Amino acid sequence: MRIRVKFCGITRHEDAVHAAILGADAIGLVFYPQSPRAVNLQQACQIVKALPPFITVVGLFVDATMSYIQEVLDMVAIDTLQFHGDESPEECSRYNKPYIKAIRMITGVDLLQLAQVYKNASALLLDTYQIGVPGGTGQVFDWNRIPKDFPKAIILAGGLSSENVTQAIMKVRPYAVDVSGGVEQSKGVKDAAKMAAFMRGVYSVY
Repeated sequence: MRIRVKFCGITRHEDAVHAAILGADAIGLVFYPQSPRAVNLQQACQIVKALPPFITVVGLFVDATMSYIQEVLDMVAIDTLQFHGDESPEECSRYNKPYIKAIRMITGVDLLQLAQVYKNASALLLDTYQIGVPGGTGQVFDWNRIPKDFPKAIILAGGLSSENVTQAIMKVRPYAVDVSGGVEQSKGVKDAAKMAAFMRGVYSVY
């Protein structure tokens, strides 16, 4: 199975276009004002307008109000929603969009139970847990904690880079990998060489 790739935390249209040229399947736009990678509506529209066809645009939210999410959806051509807070399955499902639920790998988390709770999610995104940080920690969690034969599609995140993405794919065999800080020159600004190296790491498993 081909491993999909999402470059998250895109803040510049040139980075989005470069991701597409390299063969990425999706880009992530962060609509969480506290994040150093957050975009406003004008930025988001410019980024999406610059994209070529067949690239999925993912909008990331953290415990956002329904009115704010709807405002974003009314303004920006978002394909898939990604929820990084404590959103319930009902809150995630109310927008008639495919959604991804991020799960922070806190001690004792029951992934099999959460797969049932969020059974309508297109995938679960597994990310490193860090107190007070909903995502983008830059840290790797123990991949051995992921159950074998997991019943839902897994998007693997958390500290991925060109140095470890091949190992991560071989170990976890996820549906997709998600990277942000591992391909940056500064927060929100991607590094073209690091992005290319990351894609080479993904392609090396084939």
